[in-house]
Amino acid sequence: MRYIVAVSGGIDSVVLLDLMSRTEKDLVVAHFDHGIREDSASDARFVEALADKYKIQFVCRREKLGSGASEELARQRRYEFLRGVAADFDGMIVTAHHREDIIETVAMNLARGSRWRGLAGMSDSEIARPMSGWTKQRIYEYAIRQKLEWCEDETNQSDAYQRNRFRRRINCELDEYQKAGVYEVWRQQRKLRIEIEQELEGFDEAVNSRYFLTMIDDNVAQELIYCHILRHYDVSLLGSQLERTLIAIKTGKPGSCWQIGGGIMMKLTMRDVIIDRV
Repeated sequence: MRYIVAVSGGIDSVVLLDLMSRTEKDLVVAHFDHGIREDSASDARFVEALADKYKIQFVCRREKLGSGASEELARQRRYEFLRGVAADFDGMIVTAHHREDIIETVAMNLARGSRWRGLAGMSDSEIARPMSGWTKQRIYEYAIRQKLEWCEDETNQSDAYQRNRFRRRINCELDEYQKAGVYEVWRQQRKLRIEIEQELEGFDEAVNSRYFLTMIDDNVAQELIYCHILRHYDVSLLGSQLERTLIAIKTGKPGSCWQIGGGIMMKLTMRDVIIDRV
């Protein structure tokens, strides 16, 4: 199997690439130039040179999302690219997410109302995160010890981005013991989420049946809808969106169309639920 190493040029992904290069694994370096910053092209050149240094194949996509692009849009485009590369090479995506990234994601998910799944963010089985237990301090220490070079992204310091605001608040309000506790909760919930989603895979087609979704428990129906949309469209819905969707399935007239959210729509017939992108 090939491993598609997502490298932005920042310290986290540079450390990841150095670690992966020391294994016997077949690697591809994948870089997504989102075009949000004017100097993002220099990051792409840096990563290409880094891949050349390690003698690893380099793949890059350049887009021009612009400075006004949202975090969510940039994330979606980046993962569309990475999944495309993984499909081309029949490989697995590897990212440099570390412990602080996970804690921030859990906090952000809970704040936006993603219910129990928010405790298990970053748990999709198609992506490997070998540094998930690493602290940021450990990453810096490794980079310095190995004399690695990396790019600094000034947007990581901007309060215009939600994740940066959460990061500052977490660092101010949580001590290391509390951060470790949040990480352990995530680890346990991740195991539970994987088990639940494996069970729900057998019911994927049942999401197309209005009768089935109407007759089963509301919470179970919402979980089925959530998993179906996440699996097929890579869109994570909020609890409120799932509740409204199920009400529409129960009460909507045949032929009616509904905007679910995240660019997903639903059309109802007498018997069926048809879900697709807008």
